Amino acid sequence: MSTNPFLNSERQLRNGWWILIFFLVLAAMLMPVLLVAQQHSMDVSIGLQAVIVVLASLFCQWLRRKPLAELLGKFDVRWLKELGLGGLIGSALMLFPALIMWIFGWVHWQWNPIGFSTLASVVFLFAGVAVAEELLFRGFIFQRLIAGLGEWPAQLILAGYFLLTHLNNPGMTGDAKILAEINIFLASLIFGLAFIRTKSLAMPLGLHFMANLMQGGILGFGVSGTDQSGLLKPIFAGAPEWLTGGQFGLEAGALGLFFVVVTLALVYMWKPSWEL
Repeated sequence: MSTNPFLNSERQLRNGWWILIFFLVLAAMLMPVLLVAQQHSMDVSIGLQAVIVVLASLFCQWLRRKPLAELLGKFDVRWLKELGLGGLIGSALMLFPALIMWIFGWVHWQWNPIGFSTLASVVFLFAGVAVAEELLFRGFIFQRLIAGLGEWPAQLILAGYFLLTHLNNPGMTGDAKILAEINIFLASLIFGLAFIRTKSLAMPLGLHFMANLMQGGILGFGVSGTDQSGLLKPIFAGAPEWLTGGQFGLEAGALGLFFVVVTLALVYMWKPSWEL
């Protein structure tokens, strides 16, 4: 008996085709914006990128005739709690290695007198990054891969895809490149596990947003190789970059890697109370 290449046993379109449809919809929305931006020598802001990814995701979910709660999680008090929990974990992920570096004298901070408008733009930037990347990497595509292949194949595929999109970041050279690649890959697994455990994007969003905001917007480190204006300005005191991550950010340091591994293990072992 031949297998229908388009429909599954329930006479529904196969998940691989839905992933293709998502990319086609995303391209159809993004290409006109890129062409207009190129004509006017402008960059496409992360806020606009986030809006496009949101619209493409919502449109594809509507095409499937499935509720938004399946894509985003049910918006209720639990959703907000998971968002806050993700924020706490993301903050701790950056605070602990920074604290160890301070205790051993490898870094200290100076106040950075940035204005409110600069701080607001940093918060908006990282909010846009979290929304765009979590919907792209833990949203529609990820969920179709889970349904089609299972959780860990989906995790590994999207973690590889997540890493590929960061390979051309500034500072991806030498020891920093190797450690940053490992960190970014494992961070994607953490975000994916947060979705798998909660069946919601709230916790991954909180994790991603606060990890970036704490690292760059507050502590003043680079974020994936991009310089940031934070409330504090780090002054390094001779520790090797392979340990601290240097200007690339904590993602490129051994201390950052250690706490990423610890966080991954904790999220993997974590059982939400509603699963007990």
